[in-house]
Amino acid sequence: MVMAPPPGGRISGPKLATMLGQWRRRGPHHGAADLAAAVEWQVRDGRLPPGTRLPAERELATALQVSRTLVGSALERLREKGLAASRRGSGSWIALPRPAGLAAEQEPDGDVIDFARASPPAVPALAEAVDEAMPELLSLVSGSGYAERGLFTLRERIAARYAERGLPTSPDEILVTNGAHHAFVLALRLLAGPGDRVLLEQPSYPNAIAAIGAAHALPVPVPVEQGWDVEGIEAALKQANPRLAYVIADFQNPTGQRMDAATRERLGAAFARARTPVVVDETMVELDHTGDAASGPLPFAAFTGDGVGGNWAIMVGSAAKTYWGGLRIGWIRASRQQVAGLVSARSALDLGSPVLEQLVLARLMARDDVLADRRNQIADMRDTLVDAVGTYFPRWTFDLPEGGLSLWCRLDEPIGTRLAVAALNHGVRIAPGARFSVHGGLEQRLRLPYAVPGDQLTEAVARLSAAAGSLRGGGDVTALPDDIQVR
Repeated sequence: MVMAPPPGGRISGPKLATMLGQWRRRGPHHGAADLAAAVEWQVRDGRLPPGTRLPAERELATALQVSRTLVGSALERLREKGLAASRRGSGSWIALPRPAGLAAEQEPDGDVIDFARASPPAVPALAEAVDEAMPELLSLVSGSGYAERGLFTLRERIAARYAERGLPTSPDEILVTNGAHHAFVLALRLLAGPGDRVLLEQPSYPNAIAAIGAAHALPVPVPVEQGWDVEGIEAALKQANPRLAYVIADFQNPTGQRMDAATRERLGAAFARARTPVVVDETMVELDHTGDAASGPLPFAAFTGDGVGGNWAIMVGSAAKTYWGGLRIGWIRASRQQVAGLVSARSALDLGSPVLEQLVLARLMARDDVLADRRNQIADMRDTLVDAVGTYFPRWTFDLPEGGLSLWCRLDEPIGTRLAVAALNHGVRIAPGARFSVHGGLEQRLRLPYAVPGDQLTEAVARLSAAAGSLRGGGDVTALPDDIQVR
């Protein structure tokens, strides 16, 4: 028995056609399979949530300029996989996908190399920092263990880092969070709501895009492939009137670009004129391959002046890339008034960050050698990956980043998603360019992180080469499972 369709919005034929982009992959005889695979990718990527009503077959066929028979066959394939359901008189809709996982014949040989997360392993000094933090932890156990704003010793260290970079900061202007993503979600909760527009870069960090969607806000993407277009951003601020903006100014994820001081000054003035608060993600700022963070441009907040409660810029940072993602500690740098509002917004989500992890991070931040060693390690891994890509994919191009954790590669053909699917069969997980886009596309782009040991980097690229070869050989690929997480 076919149940009634669950509540959900309807997508028009032209909009779905735009989302699917260049969905034909293998010629006219595979049209239905290619169309079904393209829709399945959108479902598993969360762009077509369960309950979404699909356009009528005739409408979709017209939008795609194909026969109604081809559309009907594609829908039948989706129904067989449990990804779509239909009922006479009610049309078709997206169903809840079956649990993700690779079929038995798709299990990769050996261990899978995770090339989708730009998260390096812990710094060697972590264990020593844990041992050093234990006596201080024991001195705190008689208390409640809650610190809504974070431990003072850690906030003091974070504030000192901003001061070293030329932005005087008080510990009272710091809020410790459970990572930079948590920090952005808090700011989003405080400053934007359902239906509000949020300006962000295109491409951008996938989890920020997802957070905007989860808040039922409307993303307003502005391209940064060729650097930050100040005039384009000014036009978007004027035309869209966003309630909030999200920018990655230092070693942008995924492009690796760094905004120069002149652009920061112009954009800071633009956000101030538009009275638009901007969340500036500084997760990568201390991974400068050419020197420490203090040698780079001033933090973005130095250019935005007085604004909401003190400044139009809310800076967020994290220990995930510099020390270890497992610490799950990040922070917000904002005015005292903004911090108070964020603490209030936080109470509905959580009651503070873990104490031991804060003590450990404070110890690590007190040592200059730890971060210097990390920068050297990351720079060496970057060079290893550059050599591997040059060997196995000489036709791929990229700009050599001066910081951050990834190469933003331009492929020699638009096969990003297909390559990600095929790569799973060869034991490597990658994130195609489409994952970094608000509306899909970017099929000729691929982010390759250099966050695993050098021998694994070379092996991962070798496996990618084999996967690309299987595509040229006509290997049958369908869709990318939804359990690939991007960091």
